[in-house]
Amino acid sequence: MIQVQNLTKTFQLSKKQRKELNTEDKESTAVNNISFQCKPGRIFSLLGPNGAGKTTTLRMLATILKPSSGSISIAGIDVLQNPEMARAKIGFLTGSTGLYERLTPNELIAYFAQLYKVSKDDLESRKNRLYELLGMHDFQHKRIGKLSTGMRQKVSICRTMIHDPEVVVFDEPTSGLDVIAAESIIQLIADCKKEGKTVIFSSHIMSEVDLLCDDLAIIHKGNILFSGTMEDFRTNMKSENITAEFIRIVNQK
Repeated sequence: MIQVQNLTKTFQLSKKQRKELNTEDKESTAVNNISFQCKPGRIFSLLGPNGAGKTTTLRMLATILKPSSGSISIAGIDVLQNPEMARAKIGFLTGSTGLYERLTPNELIAYFAQLYKVSKDDLESRKNRLYELLGMHDFQHKRIGKLSTGMRQKVSICRTMIHDPEVVVFDEPTSGLDVIAAESIIQLIADCKKEGKTVIFSSHIMSEVDLLCDDLAIIHKGNILFSGTMEDFRTNMKSENITAEFIRIVNQK
């Protein structure tokens, strides 16, 4: 379960940034007093155009950024009071995740498994399952610096999932991937739902949203414009498809 209440994040602006943005304001509000919840066994999608506040929100959920105000609860743990405990419950995947290029996938996954205190037996069983699902066996011994973008993303996914997190956060998980690699990630997200995990993901690919999500929120300029079930969203659409409805809602702001 993820519970977000009155979450706000502001950033201080330097003189250079104020000049570039043509503003005299000394701070910028990236996320403005938002609230939502993500339930176990359901997939929640956070949608919004570039610069809407999606990634800032997801980074606060993952304890990478500290909120300016508001509260976040991850699996019953207060993120602000116990960030390390919350972090142990989370798997966070973003396209900008850094990897140790001199290591092989096997070495990297073993390293992160040790950080999360995963037993050797659990490491092997989980690794074999993920390697099979993602098609990683052929490059498990190659250095990560020699791998393609798609292969690296698969390694990142395996790193994200090796400790069997209760809550999984995917930030644009299929961005830049070919169809085959993207499909394996879609399958993984669907499997997380079947296992009763709490899943939140953002995507610009509306077909993925339509296929996967049970609940969604649309964020724009730091504000939540819609929050509800996918069924409610479809029922109340005033446009002919979900892409057009998303654009209509965003353009109203």
